[in-house]
Amino acid sequence: MLIISPSALAADFSRLGEEFAKVERAGAQYIHLDVMDGMFVPNISFGPPMIESLRKCSSMVFDVHLMIMDPIRYIDVFRQAGADLITFHYESCDDPSAVIRAIKESGAKVAMSVKPATPPEAVYPFLNDLDMVLVMTVEPGFGGQKLIPEMIAKVRALRTYAEDNGIQIDIQVDGGVTGENLGMLTEAGANVIVAGSAIFRAENPEQVIETMRKEAELHPFVR
Repeated sequence: MLIISPSALAADFSRLGEEFAKVERAGAQYIHLDVMDGMFVPNISFGPPMIESLRKCSSMVFDVHLMIMDPIRYIDVFRQAGADLITFHYESCDDPSAVIRAIKESGAKVAMSVKPATPPEAVYPFLNDLDMVLVMTVEPGFGGQKLIPEMIAKVRALRTYAEDNGIQIDIQVDGGVTGENLGMLTEAGANVIVAGSAIFRAENPEQVIETMRKEAELHPFVR
């Protein structure tokens, strides 16, 4: 099943509650919340207080993507703020297994993200313990970038490895996803799509999401 996770960074921050309600009505199941600390990535976004406030406005799955150093320090804080799914970066810590355990113990679902330069093989040892893998299809930190084509092969490698080993897992893609490349990503095995302005700034976000679903149906995973 295709899961749509609009990126809150593309929303109008002056009326975030209304923006979240709009995309929820349009059919989005998740909302993607990028937390950036200015150290792991060269940008700063928002933290737990905003997530806690927005939690009161939405019943969508809060898909919290921690682009921060040493994320284990903040797992409980983000869970208490309302995170349902917490994604951390493989590159952001010395002991990924400890972070996975901390997220599970908090009661949230757990995902691991990898930057474009990190090979898919780095994730294989952890797949059995994850609910989702996030493949960054651009360098994390800023929106508006074009998808790096080589990341499609990374998605395929992860999905193929999971299928070969009987592992049920979601694969999320984030960065530069458009109507032109969505089919290639779902054919490679992605099933959770992060999109920003394409949804939040659309005149008809419901139509955009429906078009994404149809495109995914036309391009199922092909080994």
